[in-house]
Amino acid sequence: MVKFSKELEAKLIPEWKEAFVNYWDLKKQIKRIKLSKVPKQTHQAAGGDFGFSIFDSLGFFLKKFACSEDNITNIIKVRKKTIKGSGEEIYETELAQLFSEEDEVRVFFARLDEELNKVNQFYTRQEGEFVEKGETLNKQLQILLELKQIISDRRRKNSPSSKGSNHSNTGSFPSPTRDSDYSSENFGDSDETNSEISQTDEVISTLERNGVSFVNSTTMSKAKKGLKPKMAMRIDPTRAITAITSMLWEDLVNNPTGDFIHKRKIQCAEKMIRSAFVELYRGLGLLKTYSSLNMVAFSKILKKFDKVSCQKASGNYLKEVKRSHFVSSDQVVRLMDEVETIFTKHFANNDRKKAMKFLRPQQHKDSHMVTFLVGLSTGCFVSLFCVYAILAHLCGIFSASNEPAYMDSVYPVFSVFALLSLHMFMYGCNLYMWRSTRINYNFIFEFSPSTALKHRDAFLISASLMTTVVGAMVLHLLLRAAGFSPGQIDALPGILLLFYIALLICPLDIFYRPTRYCFIRVIRNIVCSPIYKVLLVDFFMADQLTSQIPLLRHLQTTGCHLFARVLKTHHSEACHSGRLYMEITYIISFLPYYWRAMQCARRWFDDSDVNHLANMGKYVSAMVAAVARVTYSRQHDNLWLAMFLISSVVATAYQLYWDFIKDWGFLNPKSRNPWLRDDLVLKNKNIYYMSIALNVVLRVTWIQTFMHFKVGHVQSRLLEFLLAALEVIRRGHWNFYRLENEHLNNVGHYRAVKTVPLPFRENDSDY
Repeated sequence: MVKFSKELEAKLIPEWKEAFVNYWDLKKQIKRIKLSKVPKQTHQAAGGDFGFSIFDSLGFFLKKFACSEDNITNIIKVRKKTIKGSGEEIYETELAQLFSEEDEVRVFFARLDEELNKVNQFYTRQEGEFVEKGETLNKQLQILLELKQIISDRRRKNSPSSKGSNHSNTGSFPSPTRDSDYSSENFGDSDETNSEISQTDEVISTLERNGVSFVNSTTMSKAKKGLKPKMAMRIDPTRAITAITSMLWEDLVNNPTGDFIHKRKIQCAEKMIRSAFVELYRGLGLLKTYSSLNMVAFSKILKKFDKVSCQKASGNYLKEVKRSHFVSSDQVVRLMDEVETIFTKHFANNDRKKAMKFLRPQQHKDSHMVTFLVGLSTGCFVSLFCVYAILAHLCGIFSASNEPAYMDSVYPVFSVFALLSLHMFMYGCNLYMWRSTRINYNFIFEFSPSTALKHRDAFLISASLMTTVVGAMVLHLLLRAAGFSPGQIDALPGILLLFYIALLICPLDIFYRPTRYCFIRVIRNIVCSPIYKVLLVDFFMADQLTSQIPLLRHLQTTGCHLFARVLKTHHSEACHSGRLYMEITYIISFLPYYWRAMQCARRWFDDSDVNHLANMGKYVSAMVAAVARVTYSRQHDNLWLAMFLISSVVATAYQLYWDFIKDWGFLNPKSRNPWLRDDLVLKNKNIYYMSIALNVVLRVTWIQTFMHFKVGHVQSRLLEFLLAALEVIRRGHWNFYRLENEHLNNVGHYRAVKTVPLPFRENDSDY
C-alpha cells in the first residue's frame, strides 16, 4: 500500500503546494510526541526493585489496553472566532486535560490550527475569485448571445426575400459600406437610414444593459433624433464606447450601415469565451481536489496522533474540520454544475458527451509500444552507425583525395539531422526531469495535456530520425561502392531533407500532427517578430534557435547545393566562397539574435517593463559579437582580432549575468541557499553549483576560434560539429533551470490556471 504522504505529494497541485496542509511537518511533530514517551518508560523499567518493575510493566500493558478501547475522551476544545472587518474564521484549540506529553501536544495542536486556518483562508479566497470569474463570464456570454441575435435579425432583414429584387445577396453578410454612402444626399431621413440608426442604438443599448458604460450621451441622443446625422454617425459612435477595446466590437459601432461583423471575428470572440469557461471549470476542479486532499490529510494526521498519544482527539477536531468552509461549502460543486450546463447548451449543441471532451480532456496513457519503438530505433541506430564506420573506413571516404567532395556535399545535410536529433534528445531529457520534479511544463507552455509530447515521444522522434539518417548514410556509401557516380548519389541527402520537410507540413493526422503544427505556428511567430504578441513558448523556442546557428549554416550550404543541382550549375565552390555566400553567412549568424531582440522590443511595448529592453541589449551584443567572429574567420588581422575578443567578452559576460540572475534566479547573496535562490526543486544543492560552472565553460567555447588548431579538413569539420553539439547540450541544460525558475514564480503567485483574455473589458478611463 502506498503511504499517504507519497500519495499526497503525487496528487497535490504543484502551484498550490505551499497552501496545502504541511503533512510532513505534522508527522515530525507526532514523532516528537512518540519520542517524548520513551525516556519515561525506559527510566521506569531500569529503576527500583524487581517487584516495582513487575507492577510497572503491568501498568504499561493496562495503559495499552485502555488505549485500545473505544471510549472517547474529550481532551480538546476547538473554538472558532471571526475577525471583525475581514470576516475570516480563525480556529484555536484549548487542551481540556493535562497529561505527560503536554508540551509536545500543545505544539502539535498549535501547528494544526495554523494549517487549518491557512487551508480555510486560501480556499475561501480562491472560491471568491472563481465565483467572480463565473459572474463575469455569464455577463460576457449574455452580451455575445444578444449581439448574435442582433446580427441574425439584420441578416433576415437584408435577405432578398425581405428587401426585394433591388438588393442582391452576395454572401452571409452585407457588403462593406462605401464612403459615398455617408454623403448628405444618401444620408437623409430615409427609412433605411433610420433603421440603421435604430440598429446601432440597439447594439449600444445591448451593451449598456450588460454594464458597458458610455460617454457623449448628448451626442448620442442627437444621433437618435436624427440631428446632424452625418457627424453623429461617423464620429461620435467611435468615441462612445469606453469599455470595449477590441476591434471586433468597434466595427459594430463604426460601421452601422455596412458589414456589422465578420463571421470569423464572432467565432473568435466565441472561442475566447469558450476557452475561459474551460479554464474556469479546470480551476474549480483543482479547488475541489484541494479540498478533498486536505480533508483526508487532516483525518490521517489526527488518527496518527490518537495512535501515538493513546487519546481520542480526532473525533472532536474532525467535527470542526468538517464544519469549516473548505469542506462544508458547496459553491464550487454548484458552480461546476452550472458551467457544465451552460457549456453543454451554448458550446456543444446540448451534447453533454461533446462538452465533457472540452471540459475534461482525457490524457493519453503511456503506451508500451512507444517504449518498445524507442528501444528498437536506438538499437538500429547503433548497429547502422557501426556499419557506416566500417564502410567509411573500407571505402577510404575520409582520405585526402575524397574528403572535399564528400564533406562539402554530404556532411552538411547529415549534420543538420544529427544536431536536430541531439536537440530533440535533450528536450526529451528536459521533459523527463520536469515531470520527475513536478514542474508543470504543459501549463507554462500552454500546451494541451492530451496532445503534448511526453519524454518517450521525444526520445522516439530523436531515435527514429537518427536511424533514418544513418541508414541513408549507409545506403549512400553502398551505392557509391557499387559504381554509381557521385553526381547521382549525392542527391540522396537532399531527398531525405525534402522528405522530412514534407512530413513536417503533412496535413494527415500522423506522426504527432498537433506538435508539428504547433512548431510551425511558433516558428511563424518568431520569423514575423515583432508583429505577433510574444508568449513564453515563442521566446523559449527563439532561444533554442540562437543555439542552432551552425544548423542554419548547414541548411544554407545544403540549399545552395540543391539549387545548383536542380539548375544544372555544378559550381559547388560558389556555395563556400564569394560575396553572396559571405552576405548570407552574416545574415544567418545574427538573424536568431535579431528575432529574439525584436521579441524583447515587443514585450517592452506590451508590458512597459524596462527589463525587456535590458534583455534586448544582450542579444544586440551577441549580434555584434557574431558579426565580428565571422569577419575575423575570413580576415585574420589584428584589428578584427581585437574587435572579436572585445565584443565576445562583453557578450559572454552579459549572457552569463542574465543566465544566472534573471533566467535562473541564482547568485542571491541573501538566499538561505548560499548564492542560489531560496526555493530549489532539486534536493542536492551541489548539482546547482556544478551547473553554474558547466554553463560558464560551455559559454566560452568560442575561444577555439582564434587558437587556429592545425588539423585537416575532416578534423576541422568534426571539431566544428563537436562545438555545435556542446552548445546544444548547454542549451538543453539551460532549459531545465529556466523552466524551474518560471515554475517557482508561478508557485509564488499560486498561478495554476491561465488567464484567458475576454472580448469585453471594462475600462474606467475616458477618451
